[in-house]
Amino acid sequence: MIDASDSFELLPGDGPSPVILHVPHSAREIPDAVRAGILLGDEETARELDLITDAHTDRIAEVAAGLAGVTPWRFVNRLSRLVVDPERFPDEREEMLAVGMGAVYTRTTHGDALRPEGVDAGPLVERYFLPYARAMTEAVADRLESTGRAVIIDVHSYPSRRLPYELHGEGPRPPVCLGTDSFHTPPALLDAAREAFGETRLDTPFGGAYVPLEFYAKRPEVSALMVEIRRDTYMAEPGGPAGPGLERLAAALAGLVDAVSR
Repeated sequence: MIDASDSFELLPGDGPSPVILHVPHSAREIPDAVRAGILLGDEETARELDLITDAHTDRIAEVAAGLAGVTPWRFVNRLSRLVVDPERFPDEREEMLAVGMGAVYTRTTHGDALRPEGVDAGPLVERYFLPYARAMTEAVADRLESTGRAVIIDVHSYPSRRLPYELHGEGPRPPVCLGTDSFHTPPALLDAAREAFGETRLDTPFGGAYVPLEFYAKRPEVSALMVEIRRDTYMAEPGGPAGPGLERLAAALAGLVDAVSR
């Protein structure tokens, strides 16, 4: 089985950079022992991975980091979100529990059973979720200590057509959705993102921004923004290859990184 320490990676940036590009949902890897607890057959699992994976977002972040004037740090999940979703609350605070998609998913994007009813999420949370959360907390704390601030830019993608699991998918689906937090997303960060990406909307069809709980609603020096890129702007859906849009979006992300690194 993959060790928890191998399930994510912190890729160093320049010392003066406050920026962490967080890429939580780009991977398809599922350890064998975890795969054994998933009810879907191999073809069904592959299809679900096509639908739920933010394909190529790790590459977008990688290219952006190479283009940026000050290289940002990158925190990349190397396991599929079908193992654990590191951005969910691991308890009853998580609204996605309503559709079986808490920290450990029990339902698919279409509401079918993914894991047995009544499965104990505890072992997966202990083995994968908590080490990830600690490591991300430490990465943010390091940026605070080194630069006096931290800027978390979450790099996601979403399908051009609404999937059944989406709780708030009835609104517009812009080329880039900017997810915000009332405490951690300052106006200057939003302005920089709008300038970098062009056509954007706020918090539709997805909202919020990821901040480790140790800092959440406590440390304004930690700012955060979720960048949700509509998949048809850079890849063949679902789960297909990337196209020329990837380079353009990576350049836009690099522009945002440069703007908030000053």
